[in-house]
Amino acid sequence: MDMHLRDKIAVVTGASKGIGLAICQAFAAAGAYVVAGARHNSPELQDLEADGWATFVAVDLATADGPTTLVATAAEQGRVDILVNNAGTVVPHMGGFVTVTDDDWNAALSLGLMSAVRTTRAAIPHMLEHGGSIITIGSVNSVLPDPSIIDYTATKAALANLTKGLSKEFGPNGIRANTISPGPVSTDLWLGTGGMAAQVGAASGSSPEDVVKSVGAAAATGRFTTPREVADLAVFLASDRSANITGSDIRIDGGYVTTL
Repeated sequence: MDMHLRDKIAVVTGASKGIGLAICQAFAAAGAYVVAGARHNSPELQDLEADGWATFVAVDLATADGPTTLVATAAEQGRVDILVNNAGTVVPHMGGFVTVTDDDWNAALSLGLMSAVRTTRAAIPHMLEHGGSIITIGSVNSVLPDPSIIDYTATKAALANLTKGLSKEFGPNGIRANTISPGPVSTDLWLGTGGMAAQVGAASGSSPEDVVKSVGAAAATGRFTTPREVADLAVFLASDRSANITGSDIRIDGGYVTTL
């Protein structure tokens, strides 16, 4: 299916690996040009650059200047059609809420929430004349608080609220805003050395493999979501195939959330 994204310009944050990288690759495959922001480049992004589908911008998205620099680089290409707010990370606090320091909270909010606020604030003026699509990568944890990652879950709930507000204000301008809320995704964040599975396993006396098996079994499909599945949904939400979808939070979790 043609998503009508050829020659569109997409800004993607947290773009060098995991979900962000898969989104960059999927947009390029759909014909869009990607302006990819992250602290460090990656071989896969370098391949997209070499093929003429992307520009990498080295920015720290947790700072005040990083998001504006990224969007300004995209605007130099002529316009900003799509923004994907993907930057974020999660650090388990196995001791619970009282062990989460002010520095932990500030770090989670700076990258997990304020990077999206700042990037969106910079991008919207470039979308007002011709419309656009803002896609923010949330999490099922926006509705499933977890004491071991309480700072992360709070930022994801805030992103869902932010996105709903944006959809109301800028819908009349042809700017759509939606969140994608994945369940556990098969990236290094979960599966890599020192990732979530390893840290949870170390705290509980389980192997990382057993943690992954248990978490996957909690989904109705019995598995993790793949980065490419999240990326394909992002492409759909960016396209005019979803022209009347805005203010929505779309879960892609294999049935991990069992409530309505």
